[in-house]
Amino acid sequence: MTTHSLPVRTDAPDRTPAEKPAGRGGRRLLRQRAGRQHHAGPLAYVLLAVMALLSIFPLYWTMVAASTDNTRVSQTPPPFLPGPNLFSNLARAWDEAAMGKAMVNSLIVAGVIALSTVMFATLAGFAFAKLRFKGRNALLMLVIGTMMVPPQLGVVPLFMMMSELGWSQQLPAVIFPTLVSAVGVFFMRQYLSEALPDELVEAGRVDGAHSLRIFWSIVLPVARPAMAVLFMITFVHAWNDFFWPFVVLDMTNPTVPVALTQLSAGYVRDQSLIMAGALLGTLPLLLMFIVFGRQIVSGIMAGAVKG
Repeated sequence: MTTHSLPVRTDAPDRTPAEKPAGRGGRRLLRQRAGRQHHAGPLAYVLLAVMALLSIFPLYWTMVAASTDNTRVSQTPPPFLPGPNLFSNLARAWDEAAMGKAMVNSLIVAGVIALSTVMFATLAGFAFAKLRFKGRNALLMLVIGTMMVPPQLGVVPLFMMMSELGWSQQLPAVIFPTLVSAVGVFFMRQYLSEALPDELVEAGRVDGAHSLRIFWSIVLPVARPAMAVLFMITFVHAWNDFFWPFVVLDMTNPTVPVALTQLSAGYVRDQSLIMAGALLGTLPLLLMFIVFGRQIVSGIMAGAVKG
């Protein structure tokens, strides 16, 4: 009986089990693992629920206090259920604090400041992150150094400057000193350093595009998630800013935080009325988060995947 030996290929590399091609069942298992969601344990859900309740409780207490009268709010223990006076207190706060004009002014101030900060900070962040020019690092250190200076130190000269320009008690006095922030510049610089590849900028240069064209066609689409986050942070900060608007504005042309001080005037403070005004000032921010929250979160996630 003769046996025929098969030729053995000596040039083929040995394959480890991890390198062997998976069959149909193996590919199906890999797809199932890739699409499988990771579920947290019960302790994580409990902690998330506790944190959510702690975050919501101040807003709930504001609504409860705004729906009762001043006597009920001052009692011990305080009420924990809404009362019947919510809409009447909201109407009183709206009239006594001129909240309609204050909200329009706050919307103008916060919107202009947020848009200008996003645009200027993105321009400066792109320059510091991807452009090469003499003194770039020194100028960046100077910008970061301004973050360490307390803003209260510049109130007196800034107020004198606004008075010389004739902007005292007007909205431009609040808008122009805060058209851009060092925090926004640093934030956009850090984001673009990681999210914007140098190859994209060089490709634009090769195509003959100048810096502004590269910024408009390449940088802005990449920076959109960070711009959305910076816009929200700046808008909320400008809406809630109290110190500088209180110095430069008066009750005839207030923003929302300045108008709320009118509710606390007098010898006896009506806490329920103050809480009603605070609730009115908070509702526009809540509405904006409800409307644009999903787009902002999706933009952040897209930026994280891209980065």
